[in-house]
Amino acid sequence: MKRLVLPRLYVILDAALLTVPETDCAQELATAGVRLLQYRNKRASARELFETSKKLLLLLSPLGVSLVVNDRPDVAAVAGANGVHVGQEDLGVEEVRRVVGAEKLVGVSTHNLEQFERAAASSVDYIAVGPIFTTGTKSNLDPVVGTQFIREVRPLTDKPIVAIGGITLQRAPEIIESGADSVAVISDILRAPEPAARARQYIDLLGPASHAAST
Repeated sequence: MKRLVLPRLYVILDAALLTVPETDCAQELATAGVRLLQYRNKRASARELFETSKKLLLLLSPLGVSLVVNDRPDVAAVAGANGVHVGQEDLGVEEVRRVVGAEKLVGVSTHNLEQFERAAASSVDYIAVGPIFTTGTKSNLDPVVGTQFIREVRPLTDKPIVAIGGITLQRAPEIIESGADSVAVISDILRAPEPAARARQYIDLLGPASHAAST
């Protein structure tokens, strides 16, 4: 089985941080070279999440950009998204897989060794670990795990590891060197004066994807 290769940069399009429409921001990021986006909107109704996801897919699919929907496998499946990302409080990985099917990307957030081992033994496609550093984008913070945790879990799986939490351009190389395949960035890109330019800096620094993560 061929190993999934994710782009080095995984941008989380968090609606709570956007000052422009989601499609405008996504267009700029795609033009800058971003090839994997997650749409996160904790406040949206299922209908709103579906409608925005459809708009994003219509924009991004022709550009070769993969879209993952946060939390909602049902919305991801109906919208035709490339995948879904779930947390520890959401449906379990195998239940999520039954909703979205075998061909879609399924990612899961983990915050400790037990959660990571459980994810590694599941059908999940990639495993997010964090928070690597202190972050201000989540209210119920899990303990910071640091890059040492990435080194600890890297030998446990061939699945791609995505690092998340407090990631900045300056810290990104250290995270990749510690064994992560990809960095998931929110604030450092969305709150930058020019998000697309910041995204381009990440891509230039870390390198592009070996191939797109679309399914």
